[in-house]
Formats: sequence, structure tokens, C-alpha cells
Amino acid sequence: MTTANPLADALHAFADAVPYRATGAETVPLAEAAGRVLAATLTAPEDAPPYHRAIVEGFAIHLADTKEASAEHPVILRIVGRVNPGDAEFPLFHTGEAVQVATGSIMPDGPFAVARMFEVTVHGGTVSLSRPFPPRFFIEEKGCDHTQGSPVVSAGTRLGPVHIGTIASLGIDTVTVARRPRVAIFSSGDEVIPHTSPMRPGAIRDGNQPMLAAAVAQAGAIPAPRGIMGDDFDGFVAAVKAALADSDMVLISGGTAVGGRDFISDLVKAVGTLVVDGVPMRSGRPLIMGVADGKPLVCVAGHPPEALRGFGLFGMAALTRLTGHDAPLPADG
Repeated sequence: MTTANPLADALHAFADAVPYRATGAETVPLAEAAGRVLAATLTAPEDAPPYHRAIVEGFAIHLADTKEASAEHPVILRIVGRVNPGDAEFPLFHTGEAVQVATGSIMPDGPFAVARMFEVTVHGGTVSLSRPFPPRFFIEEKGCDHTQGSPVVSAGTRLGPVHIGTIASLGIDTVTVARRPRVAIFSSGDEVIPHTSPMRPGAIRDGNQPMLAAAVAQAGAIPAPRGIMGDDFDGFVAAVKAALADSDMVLISGGTAVGGRDFISDLVKAVGTLVVDGVPMRSGRPLIMGVADGKPLVCVAGHPPEALRGFGLFGMAALTRLTGHDAPLPADG
């Protein structure tokens, strides 16, 4: 894909180089599934709702009783029972009779309707109606939300509260989700010191590693901070190779500017394949991306706002691909 936007082109090229759903899947309790990406489409094990039910409070009536009903000639029906939510059966009732129902009460199949409370007049043990009613009026049909075997939540969906509630309503307590990617995070530069260290002249405290770890966690992945690497090329290569052995993605901040660009590009080439070599952000700070054994290498600028934005574009694109999340690529906003 080629456009007039080099950054967008680089984003698509990088995303295409990252394997789809590479993290695999695992089964987790529904209570722990919020924010996880569904790995397999979930189908309904039963009809939902599993029975016809009233969706308002009122009276169950036979349609035949209301055909001639009008304000001038109301129809009077005898109240012969009541059905509450939780009752397993609806009693048999005949024309000329009505059964009081509550919202959620089970309802029978057939030519019936529910007359709402404000549409009737109750006189002791009778109820009067003054108009005809359409078939199945205010009756929710069995399976109207989902029929048995129909798809409920598609693979690639990031599960939110509504999804969790829907799944729970079907009696499901475990779901198969994409395994959370483990992201190794490095900061780079001889001038960078741990954020807990005393400040010294010429040093920069490492705010990027905690910041990017928080962004990774917020994205639903597992952050694995690996410390600060200086300008020892061989040592950095060894550290990245070690990280690739037990991580799904490597995220490096710093060293992508002109002065250190060859260093980071060569680092990526030493451990994998260079896919994006120095495409500039709007600030002019470049990004470097690669893939090693199917695992994305995301190298962002050391400037904190640009580091976070670089992760928001390329890091999120990589995580989306790794987990199979059905979401568009991040926009270059």
C-alpha cells in the first residue's frame, strides 16, 4: 500500500510484516476476561431468551377477545391468575379470561398479547379492554436475541463490560482469548540513568521505561522492563536476543535520531529484518522498525512525547496483529 503519507505507508508495511495471532490462545475465567481479545467466535449454547416473556407489566389476553373491543363497547375479561418472573409455567386460560403478568414473566406461544396496565381498567376480579391488540404485543420471543448456535461475539473482539454481561447471560463462565503478549522494554543512551538515581550533570532520568510500561499494560499486554543499554553495540545485541527468547515484542526508546540512527538500524539488522528505516514523525524524529523470528521490534524516539506517540502508532499496530484484535490500524493523528 502506497500513499502520499510516508508515515502511513511505513505503518502498513510494518503491520503486514508482523504475523497475525502469533501469541496463541488460552482459556480464562470470564471474571478475568475484561480487556482480553477473543480468540474464537463465541456461539450461543442455547436460545436467548430461552422462553417467550412479557416485556411489560399487564395482562395476558387472547387476541380473539379484543377484535370487537372499543371505547363504546369494552370487553370484560375474568382474571384467573398471575404469573411472576421465575415461574416455570404459564397456566392454561381460555377466551374470556386474562392472566396478570409482570415484566419478565414466561409467556405461552400462540395468538396472545399483553395489555399494559394503563390500557385496561380493573374492576375487582375482572379487567376491561377498549381496543383491539396486535399479535404478540409486548411479548419478547424465544431466541430473539440469539438462537442456539448463532454467533454472539466474534473472534478478534476486545471484551468490554457489555460483552462480559452478554456472555454471562448465556451461562458461559470461561472464554478462549489471545494470550497477552509479553513486551520487553529497553531505554538506550549513555546519558540515561534510572529514574530513581540521583541527578548528575549531563544525565537524563529514564522516564520512558516506566511510561512505556504503563502504555503496554494499558494496551492489554505484559510489560517486561529490561533496563538501560548504553552504546555497547555487542552488549545491546546480546540483550535484545535474550529478550526475544522470552518475549513476543521488543520496544526500544532512544537512539533513532540522526546521530544514533545507524546504531539502532544495525542493531535491528543484527537480530532480525529491518522493515522501516527512519521514517520521520511530524516532529522530524524518526522511527525504526523490524521483525525478528516473527516478533516485532519497535524503536521509537527518546523524546518522551514522541516515544509515546510512536508506541501508540507502531506498538499498538504490532499488538493488534499479534493478538488478532479486529481493530483498524492506529491513525496518524
